Amino acid sequence: MGIYLIAALLGLIVGSFLNVCIHRVPREQSIIWPASRCPSCRMPIGPLDNIPVISYIFLKGRCRRCGARISLRYPLVESLNALLYAGVVYRFGLGWHAPFYLAFVSSLIVIAFIDLDFQIIPDGITLPGIPIGLVAGSFLLPDPFFRAGALGLKASLIGAAAGFCLFYLVAVLSRGGMGGGDIKLMAMIGGLTGWKSVLLTTFAGSLMGSLIGIFLMAFKGKGRKTKIPFGPFLAMGAVITLFWGQEILWMYLNVRR
Repeated sequence: MGIYLIAALLGLIVGSFLNVCIHRVPREQSIIWPASRCPSCRMPIGPLDNIPVISYIFLKGRCRRCGARISLRYPLVESLNALLYAGVVYRFGLGWHAPFYLAFVSSLIVIAFIDLDFQIIPDGITLPGIPIGLVAGSFLLPDPFFRAGALGLKASLIGAAAGFCLFYLVAVLSRGGMGGGDIKLMAMIGGLTGWKSVLLTTFAGSLMGSLIGIFLMAFKGKGRKTKIPFGPFLAMGAVITLFWGQEILWMYLNVRR
């Protein structure tokens, strides 16, 4: 139990940094300097006011100096990252693959929230993520569906190519309905987790995207032409595949029998 708590605490700390990335990366600002500051009054945030989740609760969601409301997204991102970190340790243990999975889920969080706000997926995350995913998938990480031995160079290359080609084809057929960021994101996911994960991630992401789209049209007055970023749904699909891909495959095979 203690190791999961430590993982969650690490996730909270890293989650605070992810909030910095989400705010600054799309604005092309340094994620290192200056120190965190209130977006409203621009005053630096003191150490006691920068404790993940706890500071938000004690400050009642407002800046200590100017009283401006602090977005609920900040503790949400921190808590989500903590939950995923504990989940990674619970699901996969503390082996050599754990740092890669932790970095993977954190990068997905940053991608999802930036895409929600700006409808972009930063190349600064996906372009380095593709070769890192290929190396890790080829020599270090197990197949999410079988978890026995490394995924392998061939499977990793096929996965990256499948993710890239599938979404490039969708982008061409949709005439711009799919962005280049989604293409590179799926190449990164495929290299890290293999071609089967590309298929399940695409299916799960499309299903959730469709359900959210129907909800928005039915209850929020959105039209069919309303643009909804697909990156957050692909990120959720990738997390589902990483944690439960094996069980989903077994369920599918049992149904087919």
